[in-house]
Amino acid sequence: MITYEDFKKVEIKAGKILSAEKIPDTDKLLKLSVDFGDMAETADDTGKKSMLKPAPRQIVSGISAYFPDPAALVGRTCMFVTNLEPRTIKGFQSNGMLFAVSDGKGNFSLLEPNPSIAPGTQAA
Repeated sequence: MITYEDFKKVEIKAGKILSAEKIPDTDKLLKLSVDFGDMAETADDTGKKSMLKPAPRQIVSGISAYFPDPAALVGRTCMFVTNLEPRTIKGFQSNGMLFAVSDGKGNFSLLEPNPSIAPGTQAA
């Protein structure tokens, strides 16, 4: 068991899947690009910092068996753990973890918030 104090450290946010593709030479892995509402500064040609632009994160997830056409994930908003230490899986860096459930009988579901929830909204 973990303590409540430990659980409070877990950051759970809604993220909108912008792209999804199968990772070559794997059976289970998909590479997702996910919008969490994060922004990053960009630099112009002179190196001067200019405006902010969206900064999606890459998440690697073992859900390929449930999505033979990864494009079916694009546009869906799901729940993710966003403060995990980055991990390299089959050469691809993953910066979070997708929440999903499976009962071992072939039933599978992504954890998806109400459609009105914006990317970056943190679970309460």
